[in-house]
Amino acid sequence: RYCFVFALGYLTVCQITRVYIFDYGQYSADFSGPMMIITQKITSLAFEIHDGMFRKNEDLTPSQRCLAVRRMPSLLEYLSYNCNFMGILAGPLCSYKDYITFIEGRSYQLQQSEANGKEDAKYEQTDPSPNIAVAQKLLVCGLSLLFHMTITKTLPVEYNIDDHFRATASWPVRFFYLYVSLMAARPKYYFAWTLADAINNAAGFGFRGYDKNGVTRWDLISNLRIQRIEFSTSFKMFLDNWNIQTALWLKRVCYERATFSPTIQTFILSAIWHGVYPGYYLTFLTGVLMTLAARAIRNNIRHYFVESSAVKVCYDIVTWMATQVAISYTVVPFVLLSVKPSFTFYSSCYFCLHIASILVLLIFPLKRTQKGSKKHENVQPMWSKKLEEENILQKNSYSTTNNSFNQKQEITCRYQTLKQ
Repeated sequence: RYCFVFALGYLTVCQITRVYIFDYGQYSADFSGPMMIITQKITSLAFEIHDGMFRKNEDLTPSQRCLAVRRMPSLLEYLSYNCNFMGILAGPLCSYKDYITFIEGRSYQLQQSEANGKEDAKYEQTDPSPNIAVAQKLLVCGLSLLFHMTITKTLPVEYNIDDHFRATASWPVRFFYLYVSLMAARPKYYFAWTLADAINNAAGFGFRGYDKNGVTRWDLISNLRIQRIEFSTSFKMFLDNWNIQTALWLKRVCYERATFSPTIQTFILSAIWHGVYPGYYLTFLTGVLMTLAARAIRNNIRHYFVESSAVKVCYDIVTWMATQVAISYTVVPFVLLSVKPSFTFYSSCYFCLHIASILVLLIFPLKRTQKGSKKHENVQPMWSKKLEEENILQKNSYSTTNNSFNQKQEITCRYQTLKQ
């Protein structure tokens, strides 16, 4: 916890320096970006060492047991993990054990596993080539960059608060433009995160095993799933597929360890980590309301619409539309950054989704669920169900730095964690 407070505090000082001394209101690629990634690595490793060396095994969750580091890293290992060239600029975050497994050359020593996690016969595999995965991701990068440099400039988010547009456009037109403008703002993130993933894959890092057809999987540290983002049918599904490694970091260092209001604490930590612009805090505080309201609606009404496939399709379409509008409404301050334009936008919408979320929380009971339980799992819509099945039916390798754990235990442990 001391390490966590110090690292996050130092990052906050860096953010304050960048924003209020150098270039308020403008984004620039400076030292604070790499500092955000290093903060994630330092704090996650601190908790993993604490879990492995200073907590009883029975007190850990399954994911904490899998990631626990049971010997103190050397100085070289520590600096290599935090400052390696592959992820120093844009990440993505990876666990210490995944990184050390790759560095020591053990990530390709696989065992074939079935969908139920049981061990099958060992088989020899040559070192898998990342060329195809890297080429595909570079293609996504090129398309995302092209989209950003052409379409995004014609659909500025700032137009949502234009006086003439607000005075003349009807509500359906305004909400449609809100959705389109925020969708157009996403490709720059697709470009940066996919390029960072491709760089790691080109170095040989990111291999997660073979699927049931023997096809290599290079998505161990991928940071997003574009298809599931664009077709999300719930607020949680969007968050689970956007900036994945940061979401896992928030879960591991905050959500699973919070003693009260884990959702609120996690959103506040996310806002602090992102920076000191007021728009970040408006976005994440709004996100708390949206997440709790979406959870309440899902727990109370979803089961009425899943029995019939035709009704389920209609439900997915409606929830997709609602989710996309809610996400766009929530992240406008994240893009606008400052208080005045953010409140201009929300006041022009009469804070409609804020009020609706509060009413939902007053009307529907919010069921308590245990952190990390299956109740938190997201049910995918029909168009992404096949992708989820492929993601589960895979062969995984997860080695530890402690030789007392054998290969079978690691595969079973990793399989259970990925499934969760």
